[in-house]
Parts: sequence; structure tokens; C-alpha cells
Amino acid sequence: MWLVTIKENCNVVFACWKKWVLIACHCGFTVADVVTEFIEGLVETYPGLQYLDGFPEVKVVLRADVSSAAYDKVAIISGGGSGHEPAHAGYVGEGMLTAAICGDVFASPPVDSILAGIRAVTGSMGCLLIVKNYTGDRLNFGLAAEQAKSEGYKVETVIVGDDCALPPPRGIAGRRGLAGTILVHKVAGAAAAAGLSLADVAAEAKCASEMVGTMGVALSVCTLPGQVTSDRLGPGKMELGLGIHGEPGAAMADIQPVDVVVSHVLNQILSQETNYVPITRGNRVVLMINGLGATPIMELMIASGKAVPKLQLEHGLAVDRVYTGSFMTSLDMAGFSISIMKADETILQRLDAATKAPYWPVGVDGNHPPAKIPVPMPPSRSIKSDESLSRPPQLNQQGHILEVAIEAAANAIINIRDSLNEWDSKVGDGDCGSTMYRGATAILEDIRNYPLNDAAETVNEIGSSIRRIMGGTSGIIYNIFCKAAYAQLKASSQPVVTAKQWAEALEASITAISKYGGASAGYRTLLDALIPASAMLQERLNAGDDPCVAFVLSSEAALAGAESTKHMQAQAGRSTYVAGEILASVPDPGAMAAASWYRAAALAVEDKSGASS
Repeated sequence: MWLVTIKENCNVVFACWKKWVLIACHCGFTVADVVTEFIEGLVETYPGLQYLDGFPEVKVVLRADVSSAAYDKVAIISGGGSGHEPAHAGYVGEGMLTAAICGDVFASPPVDSILAGIRAVTGSMGCLLIVKNYTGDRLNFGLAAEQAKSEGYKVETVIVGDDCALPPPRGIAGRRGLAGTILVHKVAGAAAAAGLSLADVAAEAKCASEMVGTMGVALSVCTLPGQVTSDRLGPGKMELGLGIHGEPGAAMADIQPVDVVVSHVLNQILSQETNYVPITRGNRVVLMINGLGATPIMELMIASGKAVPKLQLEHGLAVDRVYTGSFMTSLDMAGFSISIMKADETILQRLDAATKAPYWPVGVDGNHPPAKIPVPMPPSRSIKSDESLSRPPQLNQQGHILEVAIEAAANAIINIRDSLNEWDSKVGDGDCGSTMYRGATAILEDIRNYPLNDAAETVNEIGSSIRRIMGGTSGIIYNIFCKAAYAQLKASSQPVVTAKQWAEALEASITAISKYGGASAGYRTLLDALIPASAMLQERLNAGDDPCVAFVLSSEAALAGAESTKHMQAQAGRSTYVAGEILASVPDPGAMAAASWYRAAALAVEDKSGASS
């Protein structure tokens, strides 16, 4: 289901990308410009980066603080075809790459560009070329390295082939270089920044390249600028073991839930049969979840959340670092890749080392504390006994009255659910009744455990029931309502709550809702029912009326206030976007809900008190 969502969402991305390319071409823009204009935007965004003169034929991004004449550390150079952003130029910076050589989209950079980059940043310590294992990259970087050596530069090369999707190669092509290359960049860059020699930096980079394995999963084919997207992936299909240039994957399969896909990929990378990476149970590892261009960060995080426990519990590995994001993409491809690197203290030290590379996740360093910790409880709550927060064996008079009032109020909401939804469908999003219904049913379910002899704690527990089950704005408003009433009632030390104290609690709740929600009388909200009710209740109690009579009269005021919302222009909530003539046809559903439960509670209290007397 999760993967299907990615598949559907990326259709919009494809359409936007194609439309953008089409518009750009009509404005004098050519497909060949995409890389140069990307580089221009990159160096404008990050002042620590520059590009070489000779642009746009020579597309080299380099550190602005490095000059070959004065640079006294090993230069780390990488690159390849563009379209994999932020790789490779996004990893140029102190502590990572010294320069990145950018080819055209999915095309290896020419020898002259690579040579220009070497000459620009290589000082007396020499340079290390980190090259992904593709024929074009190997040939072009290889020829540039030989030319540079003939000019007197010290040059070493490390080839990265971390692909674990294909069977062990029989020919000379070898495993492809994928997102694991970024981890090699970081290890090499940190080693160079520490002042190591060229031989030692190359040795660490080579060791890191042999410790990492990667496999990708695609749910779409990427769109090359100016070209029509291939339709080789049919509906409900995904490709396993793809490269990063839009080439077909190793296998096609039906879309599966993310945990199934993650399990398959991990098993493939860690297969003892192919033995691509020397990782066995008990080892420490680093995990990278890499988006391919069109996968939301939310879904990449879901993949990370599935991968870590599988590595720990199913494969017996200690996961020391987790990197999640888009590190090496394939333009607008939907999907992700997983890289796993065997870790030791040296590799972790290199990965944690400081860097100014714009796209390295600097927040991921150090050992992870437990992902989950206990939720702290307020002292007043944590010291209470379970017995004090449960239904007492025998209810006193106040407990009986509270029980019937709560049940009547909840049932009133349940009975008008459809009407509330109907009103809300005209002035809101149509779910007021359903939201209130969930809260009411939760209260009826939980009332068996309410400490009904303690009015303040009962109100607090009603708020807990609402918070647990009732979402949306209504849920938080009623939670605030209960919390404010609880605080007001708790301030009294008397065991039995008086009518005056109930009236003060209602007033405190109204004040809190108005304070945090911003609404007041006349805004077409539930306050237009509660404010008249509160005013009438206090007026009648001050006049000496019987509390039950005052309660019933105040409930009539609540109902009249709710009905009056038909004549109000909304000033809060979603109704503010609705035309006045539509609002005039229905009352505010929130106000009607409040009036309904308040009226039902009043009548139930009157009936119960009359039966008791």
C-alpha cells in the first residue's frame, strides 16, 4: 500500500517535469543547459563553492578555499554523469570532496574536464580519484589520471562497485557504483582532512568501498530532460536491482508492502551466497536509505523504520548510524536504495568528522540513545493510586448524578451524529458528527472506570478519553475545556462540588477556549452556545433559583444561542471560507453539538434530582 502511494504520487511529478522542460525549450532553453544552470544555482546558494573558468564546456565544482598552489592536503575528486543530484557537486566541501567533475545527464565527464579539476585543486600531497564502476567513468577518469601523472601530479584511483542486485559478474564489467559511493566520499574526505598521506587516504577509501553493498527498488522510470518517459513499468509493477541511469532492473515484480521489499533487499545485500560484503552476525554496520528523486522523505523514513529492526533482529547486526534522505538520485525516479556498510571505529570516526559539504547530513553523528523513552508523568498524577482513578465500589449522590449526566450528554451526541455531519458538509469538512461520535462512544466505554465520587478527577478523565480518541479541532477544544474545568474544580478542597463551583468551572473552560482558540461570542462557534448558557446559569444562581432549575434554564439559553448562529458570519474555523448565504441555511454544527449535550445533561440532572427527592 505504501509503495502504491509512491507510484501514484510520482505521476504528478512526471507531468510537471515534462511540462517544465517543454516550457523551457519554448523560452530558448535547451536540454544541454540543465547541468550548467544547476551548477550556477548551486554556487549562488553555497558561497563555499565555485566553478572553473571554461564553463560551460568544463563543468567542475570546487571548494572556494582551495588553490592547488597552496593546498597541503590530499585532494579528493569524484564525479560522473549529472542527474544524480545532490551527487556529486553537493558533496564538495571541507571534509569531503575537494572537487566534483560534472558530465552531461547520465554521461561521463570528458577527460579535459577531469584534468582541469585535477590541476585546479591538487597540491604537493596529490589527489585521489573516486570513480563509480561504469565503463565510461573508468575510461575517462583513467585517461585523465595517466595524463596528470605524466604532468607530475601524484594520483591514486579507487573504483567503487557496491551493487548487490546482480549475480556475480562473469565478464569484465563488474558491479555498478551506486549510492554507497557517497559513504566512500565521506571516509576519504575525512581521512584527507586529518592530514593522512595519499597512500593512506587511498587505502582507507578502498577498504570502505569493499565494505559497502547497495540495492535499489524503482516504482517508475526516470524522465530524461526533453524525452518521453519509457512505459516499460506497467501498473502495479516495480523493478528490483536497478542502476542509476534509468536502465532496467535485475527483475520486475508486483508492488509489495514496504516491509516485504525491505526484507528482500536486505537479504540480497547480506547474502552469504554471493558474499558481496563481508558482513556477518555480530558486526556493526551503517545504514543508508537513499531516495531516487521522487520519493517523499516521509516514505524514506518509513523504510528506515522497517530496516533497522530487521537488521538488528533478523540479521543480528548492530546499527551504529542511519542516514536517510536523497543522496544519489536518478532525476525524478520514484523508489529508494539501501546501502549497508560494515563499520569499525575508524569508519565511524570518519563518518562523524566535521564537514562543510552542503548535502552531507551533519546531524547524524555519535552513538544513538534509545529511540523510545518513557513519557514523563506529572508528579501529581504519577503518585496517585490506581484505586483513586477507578470507579468506586459505591457511588454517593454526586457520583450518581454525574453518571447520569455524562451518559445523557454522550448519548445525545450519538443520536445527532448524522445531523451534525449534514450541517458540517455544508459549512465545513463534513465530519463534525463523526468526530463528536468517537468522543461520545469513548466516554461511554470509559465511564465504568471514572472516579465518579470525585467530580474534578472525573472531568479530567473525560478529557483523557477525548484526547485518546477524538481528533481534529473539536478534540483539542474539548480537551482544553475539560482541563480548564478540572483545574478550577481542583482548586476547591470541598468533597462535594456546589452549583456555584460548577458555574465557575464552566466559565473557566469558556475563558480557556477563547484564549487559545481566539474565538469569542458572535464568531459562529460552540462558544455561541456555551457563553449564553454560562451567563444564564450564573444569573439564575445569583437570583437564588434552585440549581436544577438554573441548569435547565441555562440549557435553553445554550440551544437558543446555537440556533442564532444561522444569522452570524463565521470568524473562526473552516466556515470562514463559506459564503454567507450558505451559512444562513444551517446552524453551526459545533454550537449545536455543545447545546445538545449540555441540554441533555441538564434534563438528566433535573430528572435524577427529582427522583431522589
